[in-house]
Amino acid sequence: MTVDSSPETRITSDTQQQSLSTAAARNLATTTKSVPQMQEITSRWLLRMLPWVETKGGAYRVNRRLRHTVGDGRIEFVQEGAAVRVIPRELGELALLRGFEDTDVLAALADRCVQQDFAAGDVLVERGSPADRIHLIAHGRISQTSEGPYGAETAIAMLADGEHFGTSAALLDPDARHDSTYTAQTAGILLTLSRADFAAVQASAPHLRSHTDGFASRSRQRQNKHGEAEIAMSAGHVGEVDVPGTFVDYEPAPREYELSVAQTVLRIHTRVADLYNGPMDQTEEQLRLTVEALRERQEYELVNNREFGLLHNADFKQRIQPRSGPPTPDDMDDLLCRRRGTKLFLAHPRTIAAIGRGFNACGLYPDHVDLGGQSVPAWRGVPILPCNKIPISKEQTSSIIAMRTGEENQGVIGLRQTGLPDEYEPGLSVRFTGINEQAIISYLVSTYYSAAVLLPDALGVMENVQIAPRPH
Repeated sequence: MTVDSSPETRITSDTQQQSLSTAAARNLATTTKSVPQMQEITSRWLLRMLPWVETKGGAYRVNRRLRHTVGDGRIEFVQEGAAVRVIPRELGELALLRGFEDTDVLAALADRCVQQDFAAGDVLVERGSPADRIHLIAHGRISQTSEGPYGAETAIAMLADGEHFGTSAALLDPDARHDSTYTAQTAGILLTLSRADFAAVQASAPHLRSHTDGFASRSRQRQNKHGEAEIAMSAGHVGEVDVPGTFVDYEPAPREYELSVAQTVLRIHTRVADLYNGPMDQTEEQLRLTVEALRERQEYELVNNREFGLLHNADFKQRIQPRSGPPTPDDMDDLLCRRRGTKLFLAHPRTIAAIGRGFNACGLYPDHVDLGGQSVPAWRGVPILPCNKIPISKEQTSSIIAMRTGEENQGVIGLRQTGLPDEYEPGLSVRFTGINEQAIISYLVSTYYSAAVLLPDALGVMENVQIAPRPH
């Protein structure tokens, strides 16, 4: 026979209960409760840091000086198995073909683009070699280097999917030569259009010849380094000279940003609203969590919306690629130096961790700055703020956003309209829409918003940043 000699066991089994148990006592006790918690809520730094501009009439027009755009967009391709073809109309992104609309001729040029596969380390073009074709990057990363002033190789840029190299002179000038060396950093695919193939199509399409003949005159239009129409002036002159006259020309069709909307209908049964409001107001708690969800969606749209989202509205000249995949201090400097007065970096929390690893590998540690009483990591005094709305691809790559903000700085601004009927928060309204036959109360919850980039250099993006740690 087994005997349990534990004193506690003997007391429990041999004695009678002498007081009310805690389990029974809880039936009479008041329970202290938290408000409903929500895991979706984030810090939403983007909404906090954007200067919000009042947008009456629901639209905001960005007026700029006239720019002479000569084709700086990216080219898209279609893939059929291992074969890759350029979409004919996408050839209009080349400077030489900007504005050319004949789809049959563009299709003929697209058919003459030759696919070339390359491996990591391949030298695709050497500096000083004859330039007799344009290279379109369908996939992969290619470094552009040139000779520095002291004879050493100098990194110029990192090119990736959709970009191209080889100037328009390669298709027009028999004496054109490459001024840079292009080396593959990863395996990938090029499509090349040679001068001979371009000339063959041009010979059968006289209107293509007239278009390219006009390219030279379009390229000679006087402009500053930003592509804006030049303001003529004279400086440093002595005596009675003719001072040039000028005027500042504007874009004839400036872009307008219309306010977007995020909406939902919140439903609450009258029985719940009437009877179960102590100690917390059920309607207020339902509304609070609904507003939090709408604000999260608002920030997602400001980052990812194809019409006004930051990732899709960054100018192609303001997009860069990391040199080796993971972000390094040099990559962050490249992104930072492309604009004056950068206010902040935005990155996914996992990307921020990758930035820290890249800095530590170089023996560096990010500084920290105080932002509203909170210490956040920074680089060169510019805070690096988390934003989990920036997507991560299946290849474990993401993007880093850098921007200048504010109307007075010609930066990025948020757009909203306040003073809405039944406004609950600035730019967000909660409108009672009635009670149905099932005794359910309905509220229409709406928020109106958008974002505008006042100048192209206000917003920059480092794309294809490798965030997965490398195996040891």
